[in-house]
Amino acid sequence: MVQAPASQSIHQHTYQNTNQNTENTITEPQLEALVNDIHHYETIISAWDESQQATISGYKRAIEALHREAFVRLIRSVKQESMSALRHAVEDEVVYGLLRYHNLIKPPAPPLEQRIELALAEVRPGLKGHNGDVELVAIHPPDTVEVRLIGACSHCPASSLTLTQGVEEVIKRYCPEINRVIATETTQLSAHTASQISPFVSHHPGWLEVTALAEVPQGRVLAMKLEGKSLLLTRIGSEVVCYHNACSHLGVPLDGGEIEQQILTCPDHGFQYRLATGECLTSPQTPLQSYPVEVRDGQVFVQLGL
Repeated sequence: MVQAPASQSIHQHTYQNTNQNTENTITEPQLEALVNDIHHYETIISAWDESQQATISGYKRAIEALHREAFVRLIRSVKQESMSALRHAVEDEVVYGLLRYHNLIKPPAPPLEQRIELALAEVRPGLKGHNGDVELVAIHPPDTVEVRLIGACSHCPASSLTLTQGVEEVIKRYCPEINRVIATETTQLSAHTASQISPFVSHHPGWLEVTALAEVPQGRVLAMKLEGKSLLLTRIGSEVVCYHNACSHLGVPLDGGEIEQQILTCPDHGFQYRLATGECLTSPQTPLQSYPVEVRDGQVFVQLGL
């Protein structure tokens, strides 16, 4: 059995026996104590050698797989009896947190207006490079958004292409319920000469240049920022792969983590990922988000929109 070093003391807490009274629940201070215990154990485990960590990781995965299967069966049974009871149960923050951890429920989508603004923020750098901008005018339920192209983009002969291939495409990606994006009457606010080429026209639509192939390390990682997204690139043999630079556990950047035998370890809580595939060895149901990659003429391109 793997044991904590003798010098490390484990906090122990006594909780009420809920078998005696099913109305009893753990109090808020006791919940906080549980969370502190988890962090304490993680700190201890991080100091263990590789074989010990592998043992505890396997043990943890087996328990979590069993718990997940129990939750799946419980949800299936409750759904058949009463959906309202299931919704009520999920309103409990502890229940919600565990089901989210096991990827059994999806987080609520942000409000529609917020998602539209996020979409517009993504396209603005390209528009501003052509002395233009875009703003939200109105939302027309159930499925239409009205925007205004500003500056050079408003009178550019390619403005319709800018709207459809740029703004509309990104809005629909953030907001699948939106079917139409229309442009209101525009006002030119820029004194600069308007470019007659849409910023979204490309010989390779959707592909963005990241860096030179020579800059991507073999078996190591390169952190980059592109279009407001944090990326992690690496080369495995002749293949270049790209991931979102965030641990699937708590979103911590991964570029500061250690790499051994093409396994990247999160510097925060030790989640491990296989560089070649993005597979999470610690929690297989939460792999790294990956992006398509192309290499052309010694340059690396990624596609963030998929």
